[in-house]
Amino acid sequence: MKISIKKGLGFGLTSGIITTLGLIVGLQASTDSKSIVLGGILIIAIADALSDALGVHVSEEAESQNTTKQIWESTLATFLAKLITALTFVIPVLIFSLYNAMLVSIFWGLSLIILFSYYIGRKQETKTQNVILEHVVIAISVIVVTHYIGTWVSSIFG
Repeated sequence: MKISIKKGLGFGLTSGIITTLGLIVGLQASTDSKSIVLGGILIIAIADALSDALGVHVSEEAESQNTTKQIWESTLATFLAKLITALTFVIPVLIFSLYNAMLVSIFWGLSLIILFSYYIGRKQETKTQNVILEHVVIAISVIVVTHYIGTWVSSIFG
């Protein structure tokens, strides 16, 4: 696989997981509204995927080491990875109660992080458990912080 596509997929996948999990956990804690969480996921899937793709595009252009084709490969890979990853979190929200959907989403998101981190560790020929631990700790930190922010918002404005 081309490095330009790997960059986009890696960035889009991890950003899609972390951003969407943070949104789900925070909105569940602050609103407990399935429609608001669902709307948030759909908005994130489009707006944040486009935003991240543009960010990657500009970053790749700024490096001045990539061809126009490589820049667009990274841009498109980022957009598609972020969009598709974020949209996978719609499924639990449609199927389960919001609280259970949040739990399923956390399990799903952490599973994806673990699998991708394992892949990265293998490719780097390093201890995969260190890569996995680092990425899972960051993901869990986002989950905890967004939960407390959602709870705080609910207590102030709820």
